[in-house]
Amino acid sequence: MAKKFPIHPVHPERICWGCDKYCAADSLMCGNGTVRSMHPVEMFGEDWMEWGSDPDRSDTPATGVTDPARAAEVG
Repeated sequence: MAKKFPIHPVHPERICWGCDKYCAADSLMCGNGTVRSMHPVEMFGEDWMEWGSDPDRSDTPATGVTDPARAAEVG
C-alpha cells in the first residue's frame, strides 16, 4: 500500500519528495537524480492544493482559443 502524501509537512526541506521512499535530503537512495525533489508547498506556496482542483472550472475560453487577444477575433 502506498504511503499517504503529506499535504503540509513541518520541515519539507529535510526530505526528498521524488519517490515514495521519502529519504533524508542528505542521503538519497533511489538514484532519481543528484538533487532532492522539492515538495509542492516549497515551489507553489501554502495553497498548492487549491490549484486546478475544481474540475467544473475552466481557465480556457469556451472557444478553445487560449490567447485573450485572439479570443476577441474568434468571437
